[in-house]
Amino acid sequence: MRLAILGGGGFRTPLVYGALLTDRHERRVDEVRLHDVSPRRLAAIGRVLAQLAEGHDDPPRVTTTTDLDAAVEGSDFVFSAIRVGGLEGRTADERVALDLGLLGQETTGAGGLSYGLRTVPVALRVAERVRVLAPDAWVINFTNPAGLVTEAMQSVLGDRVVGICDSPIGAARRVAATMGVDPAETTVDYVGLNHLGWLRGVHHDGRNLVPALLGDDRRLAATEEGQLFGAEWLRTLGAIPNEYLYYYYFTRDAVASITGSPQTRGEYLLAQQQRFYATVETSPVAALGEWDRVRMERNATYMREARDEGEERDEHDVQGGGYEGVALAIMAAISRGEAASLILNVRNGIAVPGLPHDAVVEVPCTVDAHGPRPQAVSPLEGHPLGLVQQVKAVERLVIEAATTGSVQRAVEAFALHPLVDSVTVARELLRGYRERIPLVDEVFRT
Repeated sequence: MRLAILGGGGFRTPLVYGALLTDRHERRVDEVRLHDVSPRRLAAIGRVLAQLAEGHDDPPRVTTTTDLDAAVEGSDFVFSAIRVGGLEGRTADERVALDLGLLGQETTGAGGLSYGLRTVPVALRVAERVRVLAPDAWVINFTNPAGLVTEAMQSVLGDRVVGICDSPIGAARRVAATMGVDPAETTVDYVGLNHLGWLRGVHHDGRNLVPALLGDDRRLAATEEGQLFGAEWLRTLGAIPNEYLYYYYFTRDAVASITGSPQTRGEYLLAQQQRFYATVETSPVAALGEWDRVRMERNATYMREARDEGEERDEHDVQGGGYEGVALAIMAAISRGEAASLILNVRNGIAVPGLPHDAVVEVPCTVDAHGPRPQAVSPLEGHPLGLVQQVKAVERLVIEAATTGSVQRAVEAFALHPLVDSVTVARELLRGYRERIPLVDEVFRT
């Protein structure tokens, strides 16, 4: 089988390739095509993959290209992990919002809307080329904002686009492991949108582990979510929120922490990755070791603004990983009929009452040779339902603005986002993003 990885010069590509190296099935991925707009990044990551493959018998063959059509043509699966505008764009997403006293996080808040505006046109072009050159391929989307981009691509390719994220499954695994249960022996009740969902149940032998965890101070304090949200707030909710809900529940705290730091997350990653690619160019034999060192450093500082000074992430969380396993499981389920239960971003249908039938939601799914099917989940009620309805409406406005070039719809999207508190500020946000990021401005000039 042939896998195309778009954004193949990105830092997470070795995680995907490393997962492929563990697959010994006779029907497995044997060819990987890496696509990126940067030859420099492709060369560096290509070296990392070559060193990962050392000592493995018959590893998947790797080719690199800056030609999208060459990467996609004839592929069985297309993994999309592109970053339109690069990390330079992410730093602008953050700073324009922060200068107005708002959160600029790349998927949650104003920064995510800017990211979506410039990413949707590119994602749609990718979908069109896949439809022409690999009409039977499945697209596994990790490009952020993942739910929004998946929904846009589905307008071209239908249900053959599946969005993935490692946050929900990571939360479920932490609950199970903390309670001394094998995560593989559990079923999960999770529902929402990408980066906006709630884990209500992790079931094992007819018992929901979440209430037991919420009632155990010691165990709860040891979890990532216990440290982010605090035991009292988690018990108030009666559920485990996706870690990105920190930005909704503790907005002022997050903004204050970020503005008080010498760098935003985007600025930190930009400097770190510039050093990484430069190091690999000068010391190619050290590519894998340098990649692994930087990966651990990157994971250890994830969501640092949400933790107290001196508070460190759990070692298992620092090790990271997860989404590459989800991608491999999807490919195995579809190509080999190895049924799997995964939390994915898929078309809603009737899974989440209160949201449109064709909206992309994040829910547990059964995946087999026919693709993913949403499992039945208990309905959202109260503030979670209201929040996902509002954010979904904003996502759809972003898609409309990005595909029509409507300034009016873009302003509406910013103004209606829960983390933007003024129509006047919404207009200032759009003006700032158009001035700072040419790719955003281009959306409204075509």
